[in-house]
Amino acid sequence: MVLDQEFFREAEKKRASAKYGEALKLYKKALRGFKRKADIDGIVDCYLCLGDTLRATGDFTIAISYYQKALEIAQAIGDKTSEADALSGMALSVRALGRWKDALDIIFKARKLYKNLKDKEGVAFSLWAEGGTLRIRGDLRSAIKRFQSALVIYQHLKNRAGAGYCYCGLGGSSRVAGNFNDSEKYYKKANETFRDIKDRFGLAYSYCGIGNAKRMREDYKEAISYFKKATALYKKIGDNVSYAYTLWSLGTSYKMLGDIEKALEKFKVADSFFKKTKDPRGQIYCILASGELQYLSNPPSPPFSKGGMEGLSSSVRAFSRAFNLARAYGFKIEEGYAKKLLNAARSERGFPFNFP
Repeated sequence: MVLDQEFFREAEKKRASAKYGEALKLYKKALRGFKRKADIDGIVDCYLCLGDTLRATGDFTIAISYYQKALEIAQAIGDKTSEADALSGMALSVRALGRWKDALDIIFKARKLYKNLKDKEGVAFSLWAEGGTLRIRGDLRSAIKRFQSALVIYQHLKNRAGAGYCYCGLGGSSRVAGNFNDSEKYYKKANETFRDIKDRFGLAYSYCGIGNAKRMREDYKEAISYFKKATALYKKIGDNVSYAYTLWSLGTSYKMLGDIEKALEKFKVADSFFKKTKDPRGQIYCILASGELQYLSNPPSPPFSKGGMEGLSSSVRAFSRAFNLARAYGFKIEEGYAKKLLNAARSERGFPFNFP
């Protein structure tokens, strides 16, 4: 029993340091021991932590399976806190797979439980999760309100990590809303916070955010330097999803600088990760990028390969595909981007775009 707890405590330390691969191995060792001893609380804790760790590395489908196991046991034994935590993790995982409507429903169930438990930190987490989900839906005003509400609670609780992630949420939503100065301000606050508390994942997240704010102000060289800091950390951490989005940002910066070859290289790798993690939003961004590069290339080329296809018609097909995919998932912002690119391609003007 003692050894099982030691494995679990060590896994928690590794996860806190964003050493996800090592954490996974230790959680699985602890889980085997808890199962031998029929330690229900230990089993539920391991399932939750395995879900959280796998979600951080982009293994969303497997993460959901662990959350489901934790949820079933928690409901059977009446453990409302673990039930709410399992629902929260599940919501973030299904959201990453593009199912934002399902995510919202699950988040509301989790928040109801947290409120009944008078768990303020849980309520704050659910507000933060809802903010990110509303941003994906394209409701930026509501997303910002949720992040602000979560931030107030985290600050009251003196939870600096929670506050840092709220700053990141505000930074991203502000950028997409066109408030680039606010975006950089929020991400810099997050960066300072994560430096102080030595949160490697948060630090990488904030580097990427600062880079994107600078990219939107056309400071591409400075943006690239921040993206490189972020990718270096994400590679060490093993977060394939955040790494892929940062690669997309790098590719977009190179595209805006006219370096088609480097842009193509970054988009190609990002696309492979988005497909691996089954992230539809990321795939849409790469489809849009491929259409732009086809148009800009001379001669134009098909997505992530060389030669052969008519640039303009290939671009229109790529943008149409992205438009239909975004509409199917209900991604209003990405649908708008695709429509803008379709209109530009059909009028043969206006490339490239620097989308936030």
